[in-house]
Amino acid sequence: MINEICKDTTDRMVKSIETLKLTFSKLRANRAHAGLLDHIMVSYYGTDTPLNQVANVSVQDSRTLSISPWEKQMVPAIEKAIMISDLGLNPVTSGVVIRVPLPPLTEERRRDMVRIVKQEAEAARVAIRNIRRDSNHTIKELVKEKEISEDDQRHAEETIQKITDKYINEVEQILVIKERDLMEV
Repeated sequence: MINEICKDTTDRMVKSIETLKLTFSKLRANRAHAGLLDHIMVSYYGTDTPLNQVANVSVQDSRTLSISPWEKQMVPAIEKAIMISDLGLNPVTSGVVIRVPLPPLTEERRRDMVRIVKQEAEAARVAIRNIRRDSNHTIKELVKEKEISEDDQRHAEETIQKITDKYINEVEQILVIKERDLMEV
């Protein structure tokens, strides 16, 4: 029973870490990467579809993304989706290929992005602590129902705390790497 709770706790905390990594991958540092546009949705025959399902997104050089739509009539819809996204990018079309130049980051923009990264990391830490709280609550319910002893409860709470500390440290490591990446010129 306790092992199942610990495994569930670990699984949920891993998902929180994966969500943080996904969020960080959307924030661009100094170079272009195809994953930057993954969250952009394009209207494809009336249905919102991820950009990478209607076009090929590739890195042309360190500051330019190249998008090749699979259907020519998708070019205006893709341009519009990129312009209204929260990335602040302006696509340039040449025939069927759309190029998205990434402007260099200013010092002020870098600091804003570091602040955003810190907020996301704090949200991940809060999520991990909430998972710990839920697990500890489940263990206390088991003690109330006399399914486990108080010694088992103490041991389980210590184990859950160790798991929590491990994933909080992982959030810190990911944060440090992303901050360094953002401030690199």
